[in-house]
Amino acid sequence: MPQLGESVAEGTIGRWLKQPGDRVERDEPLVEIQTDKVNAEVPSPVAGVLQEILLPEGTTAAVKSDMAVIGDEGDAEPAVSQPSSDEPRKPADVPTPSNPTFAYDNTPGGAGPTSSARHEESGGAKRFYTPVVLRMAQEHGLDLSTIEGSGNNGRVTRRDVERVIAQPHAPAPAAEPQAQPAAALTQPAPAPRPAPAVPAGAADEQRALTPMRRAIADHMTRARAEIPDAWSLVEVDVSHLSRQRDAVQAEWQAREGYELTYLPFFIKAVLAGLRAVPELNATWAGDHISVHRQVQLGIAVSVDNGLVVPVLRDPDQLSVGGVARQLRQIVQKARAGKLSREDLEGATFHVNNPGSLGSIMSQPIVPVGAAGIVTMEAIVKRPVVTADDAIAIRPMMNCCLSFDHRVLDGAQALRFLRTLKEQIETVDYPLY
Repeated sequence: MPQLGESVAEGTIGRWLKQPGDRVERDEPLVEIQTDKVNAEVPSPVAGVLQEILLPEGTTAAVKSDMAVIGDEGDAEPAVSQPSSDEPRKPADVPTPSNPTFAYDNTPGGAGPTSSARHEESGGAKRFYTPVVLRMAQEHGLDLSTIEGSGNNGRVTRRDVERVIAQPHAPAPAAEPQAQPAAALTQPAPAPRPAPAVPAGAADEQRALTPMRRAIADHMTRARAEIPDAWSLVEVDVSHLSRQRDAVQAEWQAREGYELTYLPFFIKAVLAGLRAVPELNATWAGDHISVHRQVQLGIAVSVDNGLVVPVLRDPDQLSVGGVARQLRQIVQKARAGKLSREDLEGATFHVNNPGSLGSIMSQPIVPVGAAGIVTMEAIVKRPVVTADDAIAIRPMMNCCLSFDHRVLDGAQALRFLRTLKEQIETVDYPLY
């Protein structure tokens, strides 16, 4: 199991691209790995024949765990015969891992080999539990010794725990009525309230956390706990920008084959704001502030199972058209699950575009490692009072900046927003 990121401690087998007996060449894609950061194809480190898959699809295992065995044509060993269902399996029949600190769980949904797996004594026999199983049991208050396992030798797997979690809990038995005093027996008992009807099968659905959802939860909790954030908002008249975009839309569509959105123009305005307030392109480092010389923009992208933030590299070196092309590339990679570790690391400032989903105002959470994040909200036509005190219908947009108050103060944050507003309302950006 490779380490696909400095903070990644485990990975999940998404799909095996080869099966036992298949020939595989060096650097040929062998398996898809899912982590809390990326979904990546892992190439084979050697050429040979895939002899055995140790971690089935869906298995989560620690970094550096063995996933498969690759050997030469003649290296395959005969399969070990399985005992009959009515005969208990002997210890000698159980495959022994080369590293005795690993406890194997090769059933689908199990956690695979992991050096942090634990065992307990139960009726004179050892019961092995992987970290995933232990964590789920702790979160839901389950006694693992009472769960019937479906893994090898009755081992409790992740799916066994999920099955128990999904079962509706039986209601607690009603307490025995206590003897009533004689005086109380003379009073008519109040009519019991009818219990609300519960439709059959209406038990709550229990969903296990995906690696991405767990990572988002951890990162957002840490951000809220560590960063004293503040926020401010300005409204921007997008009339000038809208005319500029409309003037080049047909040319861009004919040349590139897809629509030119407002986001590349907005990013150029953000870059101007960062040049005016470089403290926003910074990181709080405890006893000092690191102000970054280069701008690397984290762009929030919504995907089917959560949210990822790929990085737009050196956008200040690109034209509006160059930004649009690079944006399209990283968004397509994100939604195809093809982002690499490098695509997700090193953001120095963040841009979010909730307006594409209809939001008109939002307060984003400042990500750990950055000093700010700005939103581009939906463009909405509404009546406004113009400079000559007339009332006009204009396309208006709100922009919200959340910032780390340890790094900078409100005056600097508002200078950034003022620059951003001026850029969008007055500046012409060349397309190429």
